[in-house]
Amino acid sequence: MNSKTKLKIGLMLLVSMSSFGDSWKTAHQLHNRITGVPPSKDVLQRMSILVASNQVEQAAKEAMNNKNFYNVVLKNWAKPWTNEDETNRIPFNDYVATIIGVIRDDRPFSSVLHDDILYTVDSGDIAPYSSDSNDHYKEAEEKNIDLKEALSLATQSQMNGISDTAGIITTRAAGEAFFSDGTNRAMTRYTFMNFLCKDFEDLHDVNLPDFRVRQDVDRKPGNDSRTFKNKCVGCHAGQDALGGAFAYFDYVDGEVKHTPGTVVEKINRNNLFPAGYVTTNDSWLNLWANGQNASLGWRGSQNGAGAKSLGRMLSSSKAFSRCMVQKSYKLICLNDAKETLGETQIDNYATMFESTMGFRMKDLFSKMASICFKGGN
Repeated sequence: MNSKTKLKIGLMLLVSMSSFGDSWKTAHQLHNRITGVPPSKDVLQRMSILVASNQVEQAAKEAMNNKNFYNVVLKNWAKPWTNEDETNRIPFNDYVATIIGVIRDDRPFSSVLHDDILYTVDSGDIAPYSSDSNDHYKEAEEKNIDLKEALSLATQSQMNGISDTAGIITTRAAGEAFFSDGTNRAMTRYTFMNFLCKDFEDLHDVNLPDFRVRQDVDRKPGNDSRTFKNKCVGCHAGQDALGGAFAYFDYVDGEVKHTPGTVVEKINRNNLFPAGYVTTNDSWLNLWANGQNASLGWRGSQNGAGAKSLGRMLSSSKAFSRCMVQKSYKLICLNDAKETLGETQIDNYATMFESTMGFRMKDLFSKMASICFKGGN
């Protein structure tokens, strides 16, 4: 073997070793991002081989087998959705458990807004599930029970006796946060924020008809009717038309109360404008489906009755899928998808999420990993 051949072989070995080192480093970083902890030696080896062969999505799913993906990362990701302060410094609860369970089981994530589902923790070492207490989930967190193994699927209709079940919308944690005060408008607002990535100010449209704006909205704030027409109606016309879906819900004595056929008293309280809309049932309609907000990609029927039908309509929108892309990208890549990917790419991945991924969040997380850890497409 001459010196030139030896030099060529040496250079090839150096390149190969450098490439393997890069794959090892990438796999280590990816595991840390997805689980919050370093990988074991065996897991790191399997992941680095996958990364080296440009199978980053598979490497990401390998990391998702770690219990910390569920006990730490997903739990802290979903907790801010369950309170108005949008903080994760709160106890584990049924809303978060249901989010994690749906992701673990590869159920279509759109189901979290309309299915009759509730995840509990299968462990004899904690307080039993109760519809009027969070002790079951609080103790599961305190004892660091493995959620990957212990989460168990149940139905709200059986556990809570709620007939109009709507996934996380009708969980106890959601009720405590968004049904407990006011007139249930918070539930509509935070559902939009958490699952469509839109606050009502983003949807402000003063051109909508105001016939569903309730009596508790002053038509002459500051004794000037122009304020209502030029400002207040922009949010209230749309949100009040949707908010009827929650007319039979309240949060009383530590649990969600559902009274089919009976509008809860607080919905029609504070009569500031007698000619305003009086809620008599749980019907709703989506006025934002027309005009400037048609761009959210509404699908299916834009009117209905109750929480379940509203949740189904919201989760069928393109805005829901776009929001999940943005949230997933932020979690895995730590960047703003609008700034980094751009609107067209977000749309493309949202379409992929709906079609080839079947709304499976682990597939979406893996795809995002392939983008920010390996430049996937």
